[in-house]
Amino acid sequence: MIQHLVRLESVTKTYIEAGKQRIVLRDVTTGFPEGQFSVILGKSGSGKSTMLNMISGIDEPNNGSIFIGETAITTLNERDKTLFRRDQLGIVFQFFNLIPTLTVLENIILPYELAGASRKDGMQRAANLLEKVGLADRQNTFPDKLSGGEQQRVAIARALVHEPKVILADEPTGNLDGDTGDRVLELLLELTRDAGRTLIMVTHNRDITPHADQVYRLSDGQLLQTEADHI
Repeated sequence: MIQHLVRLESVTKTYIEAGKQRIVLRDVTTGFPEGQFSVILGKSGSGKSTMLNMISGIDEPNNGSIFIGETAITTLNERDKTLFRRDQLGIVFQFFNLIPTLTVLENIILPYELAGASRKDGMQRAANLLEKVGLADRQNTFPDKLSGGEQQRVAIARALVHEPKVILADEPTGNLDGDTGDRVLELLLELTRDAGRTLIMVTHNRDITPHADQVYRLSDGQLLQTEADHI
């Protein structure tokens, strides 16, 4: 039986824009299997990022429940959401979100140190990840000296340093050229699949779907599972 690590139960999300109601999710119930790579496709503005933000607890649904494991994210207060996100989730953004005044190494170990772990242990983990992403010689470099692809590799290492249960990726190749994006995707899959992690990615790029274990399409408030060869 497939175990769904991330589950949405009767989730509805709406906004009011220009005096009109916009439906992002309409009574959606679905699950994302543990240890697998799930892709959510959708056009720009379809609500993909909003959905990831709800899974991470950054945003809230109007109705329904969202679970990660046995934890109902939608019942936590803001402090507990922040702590859960810090300890249990890894997030990779389209625009990297690295801190410009910190070195590559400092950017990676920051979430680990914020969780109260030792700096020595964090530095060892960060060094190991930098080796895996091919940037072992750039640990004292500042982000503005790196290419876009290199910055995203640092962001992936940062998302994985605390060994999260779930990695959420919001258009992680969207700000990169095709070849660089392919290499970043390959690296992200290698690091997550080798560790048996659950990866949920939202994207408008259909070329990613052949790599996925599950493919979903978000359109008109509905999230439907589909097949990569039927997209």
